[in-house]
Amino acid sequence: MTVELPGIAEVRAAASRLAAVAVRTPLLNFPWLDEHLGGRVFLKAETFQRTGSFKFRGAWNRLVQLSPAQRARGVVAFSSGNHAQGVAEAARLLSMPATLVMPTDAPFIKQAATRALGGQVVLYQRGLESREALAARLAEQGGAVLVPAFDDPQVIAGQGTVGLEMAEDLTALGLTPDLAVICAGGGGLTAGCALALCETFPEVAVYTAEPEACDDHRRSFVSGQRERNAEEGGSICDALLAPMPGELTFAINARRCRGGFAVSDEQVRATMRLAFERLKLVLEPGGAVALAALLYRVGPLDGRVAVATLSGGNVDPELFAACLSAPASAVG
Repeated sequence: MTVELPGIAEVRAAASRLAAVAVRTPLLNFPWLDEHLGGRVFLKAETFQRTGSFKFRGAWNRLVQLSPAQRARGVVAFSSGNHAQGVAEAARLLSMPATLVMPTDAPFIKQAATRALGGQVVLYQRGLESREALAARLAEQGGAVLVPAFDDPQVIAGQGTVGLEMAEDLTALGLTPDLAVICAGGGGLTAGCALALCETFPEVAVYTAEPEACDDHRRSFVSGQRERNAEEGGSICDALLAPMPGELTFAINARRCRGGFAVSDEQVRATMRLAFERLKLVLEPGGAVALAALLYRVGPLDGRVAVATLSGGNVDPELFAACLSAPASAVG
C-alpha cells in the first residue's frame, strides 16, 4: 500500500493539535557561541519539551487521531527511550494503554520514566532480537495500533512542528537562516523540520547530524539510496541508533537535505561538557550531536545564521558525570 508523504499542510495541522498540550520550546541564542563561531547561532531546546525530548510531538499527533475503539485497545511502540516516553505520555493524557518495547541497554532514566508515565515496558536484547518483530507480535495479539518512531506521516508531521516554531521565531527576529543542522536517528525530526524550514526559507541548507558509528544518513545522501549501519549500537548516542533511514523520511530528506555530518563520541562528550559549562544546559548524547556538528564540522560561520536542534536531555546521571569529567575540548 502506498503511503502519501506529509507536507507543510500536515505539519500546520499537527501544530494546531499540539497547541494546547505541547511546550513551545525556546529558540536560544548565546553571545559566547555567536562570538566563538563568528555568526548567529540559534538552538531549539527540545530538552524543555514534555518528557525531555521532541518525541512527544509526533506521538501526540499520531495518538490523538485514533478512533475511540482504537484508543480502547491501546498502542505499541519500540524505542530506545525517548519515543517510548513520548508515546507513554500521550497515552496517559488520552487514558489509553501503551506497551513500549525497549532494549535492555536503554538508559535506566528512560526506562524508569516510561514506567512512571504508565507505560508497560517489554525489554529485548539489542542485536539478538528484532524489536520490530516483537512489537508487531504484541500489537497483533492485543489488537493494538503500532506507532512507529519515525516512519509514519503523522509522526513526521508532529516532529515538523519543531521546525515550524523555529521558522516562526526566526521570522519574528527578521532573520533568514543560512543552514540548519538537525540530529538524525530514523530521520523523522529532520524530515519534519526540513518540510517547515524549506517552506519558509527555500534557500536554507539543511544537514543531518549523526554519530560516526551510525552515519547512515550521511552515507545514504552520498549513494542516493538508503544505507544500513554495520552494527546496532556502537555509540553513546542511544537515541540515534536506528539501523537505517526510514523509507518515508528518506524520501523527504533526500530531496531537501544538502548532506550530513558525523561526529565522534569524544566530540559528543566534549559538547555535552561545553553545553553544561558555557551554556548551562543538560544534554543527552543524542541531543548534543547537532551542536557538536556545528562546533566540529561546520566551523567558522563567517557571519552566517545557523540553527540547530537540542533534541533531548534524558541522560543517566552516571554517564553525564563521566562526560563532565572528560578532557577539556579544543572548542571550549
